[in-house]
Amino acid sequence: MDPTLGALVHLQYMILGSISQSGSTDGTLVVVHPDHKSLVIPSAKHVARDGSSLHGISLLQALEHWNVIEPALRAIDDSLRSGTEHNTTLATSVTFLAPLPRTWAFLDGSAFIQHVLLVRKARGVEPPEDLYTIPLMYQGASDNFLSATDTIALRNSLDGMDFESEVGIITDAVPMGTSAAQADRHIKLVTLLNDVSLRELIPREVATGFGFLQGKPPSSFAPFVVTPDELGSAWRDGRVHLPLETKLNGSVFGSPNAGEMHFSFHQLIEHAAATRPLSAGTIIGSGTVSNKDESVGSSCIVEQRMLEKIKTGAISSRYLQDGDHVEITMKLNGRAIFGSINQRIVLAQG
Repeated sequence: MDPTLGALVHLQYMILGSISQSGSTDGTLVVVHPDHKSLVIPSAKHVARDGSSLHGISLLQALEHWNVIEPALRAIDDSLRSGTEHNTTLATSVTFLAPLPRTWAFLDGSAFIQHVLLVRKARGVEPPEDLYTIPLMYQGASDNFLSATDTIALRNSLDGMDFESEVGIITDAVPMGTSAAQADRHIKLVTLLNDVSLRELIPREVATGFGFLQGKPPSSFAPFVVTPDELGSAWRDGRVHLPLETKLNGSVFGSPNAGEMHFSFHQLIEHAAATRPLSAGTIIGSGTVSNKDESVGSSCIVEQRMLEKIKTGAISSRYLQDGDHVEITMKLNGRAIFGSINQRIVLAQG
């Protein structure tokens, strides 16, 4: 390989995060070393292609001007990985927020057919006739995302709180009418999320025809986002071909492979942008990762409850309660590529 080409390929790899600094709601963008032990907080010396300073920039601002800012971030990443960057900060000395603490849109798909079938069965409704040809998607709240370590507030133990372990992608600006074939160029970052659901509230909301609101409290995100090339061969055909492991109270609940998406992220973008453009910073979720092979476990409790009912006629698994602990991780070559979502459920007071 031409050495210059190799350097360019290397510069495509990047791990980013957002930290709490100067009281900014949107956080401050940081470039993270692959070992997750150190990072660089862009300073006045780091300058974008248009001459603007990266000091204090947020990830959302970077995404809105990605073509101008990305080369400067790649240069920081290259110096960090090569050991030539001297202005580094220990990751243990900062507080990570959700990579995008708030953004313009969160569009959550349901691209794993096994999950759709089991959840619809739980609600006592038939899946749509076009289940295999048109993606399911809803627009969730995007103004108050939780960090990977924030506690999850449980309003009432009867709400049926459930975790939903997912893969998510973040786009730049996507024009209306973008096709699946054109979508790959708009996928800038990949991450993990926990799309928290209140199962006992959702059936009534869905039955009204207006969809989710109270049944979907704030979602939480892994501390790091990565450029697709950071995933190597695990990123292909608009999917992440890696197991997504969820632990509940320290025990593995499931580790289905995220590559079994029926609809790719390319197809989800096409669906989302069919009648409107997508703003830079739009997050699109894969939906709960689920496999046909039941031996790999599940990425949410409701699936396990339905499998129990199908096999034994009785449900034994309970929904989340005060004090429960949920951990969501995806590993590449033994490394938690996105860091871990590591949260405790806390019953709200008052």
